[in-house]
Amino acid sequence: MPEYIEPKRVNDIWLGNLEQRALQWMVRRLPAWVTPDTMTAIGFLGAVIIFTGYVLSATHPGFLWLSSLGYVINWYGDSLDGTLARYRKIERPRYGFFVDHIIDSLVVVGIFLGLGLSSYVSLQIASLALICYLLLTVYIFLSTSVNGVFRISFGHFGPTEFRLIAILANTVMFFAGHPTLSLPFGTFALFDIAIAIVGAILFGIYLYSSIAQSIELARLEKPMPRQKK
Repeated sequence: MPEYIEPKRVNDIWLGNLEQRALQWMVRRLPAWVTPDTMTAIGFLGAVIIFTGYVLSATHPGFLWLSSLGYVINWYGDSLDGTLARYRKIERPRYGFFVDHIIDSLVVVGIFLGLGLSSYVSLQIASLALICYLLLTVYIFLSTSVNGVFRISFGHFGPTEFRLIAILANTVMFFAGHPTLSLPFGTFALFDIAIAIVGAILFGIYLYSSIAQSIELARLEKPMPRQKK
């Protein structure tokens, strides 16, 4: 197998210092039988709870609290699997990178489809936002491949901030119900507008980053001059 060079991680999130202190405190207290794979499984369980809470919220808004609990469990497992491997010096870089992000893709699909199956966001809007997110992940992995830098955050905003905003949104949905907003061209559900804005932001990041990366690669790899015959 060819030598693997682990990509440089960029995760300069707003809550980074606070989060790292919390993770280091927790990782030192995990029992020996807990492995990084255990934490990955816990993170995935959290995603299942998020999805279930959103789907059941169509029958009763109280299930939004279940979804919020799922975000906390997902953060706990997803944030500690790699931290635990590094703390115990049992990293498996290829395996960890691959499995972690395969699971992450399923988690994101579950979150957006769960929202679309709730009574708060239309399935069409949730699916469009999901497409925009997946486009951004395509950019991230292609960029990692060509420049060896794995970017987790954009504008100091990363998965941890996303989870906190989602929990806040769940709280607003629970208390606000199904508000609508009247615009000159029609009346729309407020949370449809919010998710559409999220999708637009994700697509904007994807488009801007892709163009900027293409320009930078073109600058670094200029076309070879033609050989004179």
